[in-house]
Amino acid sequence: MLLNNKIPLKYLFRKTGTEIIFVSVLTLIVSLSDMIFHKGSIAIPLVIPTILGTAISLILAFRTAQSYNRWWEARMIWGAIVNDSRTLTRQLLTFISPAGQDAAEGQNIIKKMVYRQIAWNYALGQSLRKTDPLENTTGFISEDELQWVRKQNNIPNALLQLHSADLKKAFGKGWLSDFQQIQIDTTIRRLCDSMGKSERIKNTVFPATYSLIVHLTIYLFVILLPFGLVDSLGFVQVPLVITVAVAFFLIEKTAIYLQDPFENMPTDTPVTAIARTIEINLKQMLNEEKIPENIKPVAGFYLM
Repeated sequence: MLLNNKIPLKYLFRKTGTEIIFVSVLTLIVSLSDMIFHKGSIAIPLVIPTILGTAISLILAFRTAQSYNRWWEARMIWGAIVNDSRTLTRQLLTFISPAGQDAAEGQNIIKKMVYRQIAWNYALGQSLRKTDPLENTTGFISEDELQWVRKQNNIPNALLQLHSADLKKAFGKGWLSDFQQIQIDTTIRRLCDSMGKSERIKNTVFPATYSLIVHLTIYLFVILLPFGLVDSLGFVQVPLVITVAVAFFLIEKTAIYLQDPFENMPTDTPVTAIARTIEINLKQMLNEEKIPENIKPVAGFYLM
């Protein structure tokens, strides 16, 4: 899903609701305690949370940068998938040109491989999100192929294997030269590489210990901050501490969401929208579809 509009405030507060309640209760308790006891008895030097906050800022900056790099790499990979899908279709249409009685069979193989490529894009996106890989593939692969790929552990990889089988058949019939066969096989290999890169991002988790340390350090900072401000600000420190704490927690959660770009969340790489764009492009190359009126081009792909 692509978010190119402003993120609503209720979404942000829904993600940090627990933290806001915790900080609000903590700051109120500190302020009331300061009023009950004589002023300054529970205060600590402000320099302590200041130093801790500076350190956390650096850690969060590094964490957010690393998470964004993972998200951007995923988007670049799917950009390559768009290009290679178009290239594969163009190669099939250009290279495979049997004449005579083989013409119909050759055209059938071209259409079958193009439709299978459409199914592959949907299947890869859904498998990365741990949903049914065949959810959007109806009508793009035959029933026999559907029954065969259902038995495979990696459905997108199985679809590429069927690509190679059809390519071998076309080459065996003499419809492709050695050079043309190598070119198409290279494109399929690049698709396989993109699949592997996506799976690497999906299966490589951020170190849990690092995330835990960052989270606990933020809580330590939030707990100490009211004690550093209560002596000079009193009750005024309540909204100030809440604002600072929410900012830190939002940055942390942003990093958490960006580090997993295939979790079916609003911050995800829009794999379904990209797959739909590829479907439109490939069908147009087959002279089968026009762009629907309800689909608008956004950032290099179409969004419904």
